[in-house]
Amino acid sequence: MIGSITQSLNESDAQDSPVTKVEAKSWDPIWEELFRTQVWGKYPQEHVIRFVARNFYQATDRTTVQLLDLGAGPGAVSWYMAREGFSVSAIDGSPSAITQLRNRLAAEELTADARQGDLMQLPWGEASFDGVVDNTSMYANPFEHCIRIVQEVRRVLKPGGVFCSASFTDRTSGYGLGIPHGPGEFSAVPEGPFKDRGFVTLLGRVQLDILFRDFVDVNIERVSWTLGQQAQFIELWVVTCRKGL
Repeated sequence: MIGSITQSLNESDAQDSPVTKVEAKSWDPIWEELFRTQVWGKYPQEHVIRFVARNFYQATDRTTVQLLDLGAGPGAVSWYMAREGFSVSAIDGSPSAITQLRNRLAAEELTADARQGDLMQLPWGEASFDGVVDNTSMYANPFEHCIRIVQEVRRVLKPGGVFCSASFTDRTSGYGLGIPHGPGEFSAVPEGPFKDRGFVTLLGRVQLDILFRDFVDVNIERVSWTLGQQAQFIELWVVTCRKGL
């Protein structure tokens, strides 16, 4: 879980500036090591492409469409949206991920306002974005933090703006393993897709309804696949919704 030109961190050429590390509270620090040492997928998942296409491909001038990649990682979603001509912003807690994202876009002469920071305190003003994409970033947070992140997303969305969020369900392999913390919350999961991935929250339907209760036109789908000769089952909640006018 993208060629518009957007302004970067400063009104000058912050795209080439080093990432200044800030204390990110809405993620597990293990992800800095994971992003620094591992190679990640370069392309977005189908549900992301479908969301962007259905809501924004018809725009007469795509550079006027402001999109946010929430928990961007090394930038697969940001890259896709920038290549499609939209004005893109991105945020992640990992300095290494943001550096990789910037380098990938720069290699293709694409840009994004890419920032390292806290998803619970988004560094953009109210009503800044037409759309926000969260492709499996919130799950590395306690549910309490997820609620605050979604509230921040609603704050930065324009009235009528749309949100696509994908999170792992409570039917995914690894649920109930490791050290329990709260409903659906685990750390040190010993096997499966979350092994060596730090803290995870695997959402049930009741939690999902709480997260998106302040949005309208909420649509909930499931997407699933298997790994390891079907030994591991992975399932996502894919939620699309809209901020009311």
